[in-house]
Amino acid sequence: MTTRPPNRGGPKGRKPPTGKFPAGRSAASGRAGTGPRTSARDAAERAARNRGDDAGARDPWGIASSTAAAPAGPSKSGKAPVRRAAAAPRDTETTPPRSNPAARRPEAPAPGPTRREQRAAASATLASGVQTLTVEPDEAGMRIDRFLTARFPLLPFTRVQSIVRKGELRVDGKRAKPNDRLEPGMSVRVPPLRLDQPSERPRNPLREQDDAEFIRSLILYEDADMMILNKPFGLAVQGGSGTVRHVDGLLAALTGPDGQKPRLVHRLDKDTAGCLIVAKTRLAAATLAKSFRSRAARKIYWALTAGVPRVRQGRVSTYLAKEEPTDADARMRVAKHGDEGASHALTYYAMVDQAAQKLSWLSFKPVTGRTHQLRAHAAHIGHPIVGDPKYFSVENWELPGGIQNRLHLLARRIVIPHPRTGKPVDVSAPLPPHMAQSWNLLGFDAARYDPIVEAPEA
Repeated sequence: MTTRPPNRGGPKGRKPPTGKFPAGRSAASGRAGTGPRTSARDAAERAARNRGDDAGARDPWGIASSTAAAPAGPSKSGKAPVRRAAAAPRDTETTPPRSNPAARRPEAPAPGPTRREQRAAASATLASGVQTLTVEPDEAGMRIDRFLTARFPLLPFTRVQSIVRKGELRVDGKRAKPNDRLEPGMSVRVPPLRLDQPSERPRNPLREQDDAEFIRSLILYEDADMMILNKPFGLAVQGGSGTVRHVDGLLAALTGPDGQKPRLVHRLDKDTAGCLIVAKTRLAAATLAKSFRSRAARKIYWALTAGVPRVRQGRVSTYLAKEEPTDADARMRVAKHGDEGASHALTYYAMVDQAAQKLSWLSFKPVTGRTHQLRAHAAHIGHPIVGDPKYFSVENWELPGGIQNRLHLLARRIVIPHPRTGKPVDVSAPLPPHMAQSWNLLGFDAARYDPIVEAPEA
């Protein structure tokens, strides 16, 4: 018969400290005998002392909860478990007591700066030297040029395009292209720049009121998340060389108390009238932009073109590239697949009506959204848009009397999922004054059925 050796690990088996170390010190390490080093409470206290903080203030369990009972159940000796007092020395490992939620509830954070103050601070930093920006979650999917425009509203958009085109901008250490999309957490390195307006100009309440009233007069649809404007002919969407008055600048007059300024979601050419979508929040802007990229948005354009197409309804599929890659508003040319800067462009068209075999009312449904796509495609099929200074090149063609020499192109209708509900928002814009005059002169009925609605979506 064998017997179990005596248990030497308990308190009775410990030897009293010798004279080599003072009382309360461990012979193995010379540390105070404060219990096992693996205790989570000891680790928290040591970390607090190393930081120089008040250990009591950062106590993760709290004094009130330090009297929690040891695990229930009979001990090996059959005796009832003994509760330890709060001040009892911790000479054995115990189960950490439950935390006190009230003791570790964080204080309410102090109110941070408004978005206007954040933008002003960012602009001031930009003027001083190189800085690195981190993409926030609500900026996911933004183009790199739109990202910089939102972060630095005092920086001209043409300057933004210039620094991106020259490779002065880095995203995660790599050169960025203007149409690159950003994801949360990406690092954007901005070079040292000198702003045209280093200090914010004094605000003119009367001018802002006039701008706000003008923008509100253009609203075709509005809710808490988005607006759809009826952009007039001749008003630029964004600023550029010599462009002072534009939609993006006018939207500043609608900035809310929290500094949130309505944001552009897409663009229209300066001389193209019609539906222009504006988001009221960053989240709505990101969601609407995704709808455009995924081609969930449906757009219909009306145009007055020279001549009458032999094929009443058709499809135009080409590759388009800029004639001058460094010019943001350069003329587009029909290119070949694989050419530098060439992008595929697809448009469906249908003839709604015609006048004297000389003019046609064409309706377009663009599938892609390339620069000057409809104007270039109309010229490509031999029926350029009336009043187009870039693409109209029909020889010996005279403008009929009573028709103004202005671009006859209207963003007539747009259907897009709502950024919050997902339900379709369907809005149509009226003819601008110069196109309404032409329609009346030619006897076109704007209420006539538009066959482009039946065109394919891709």
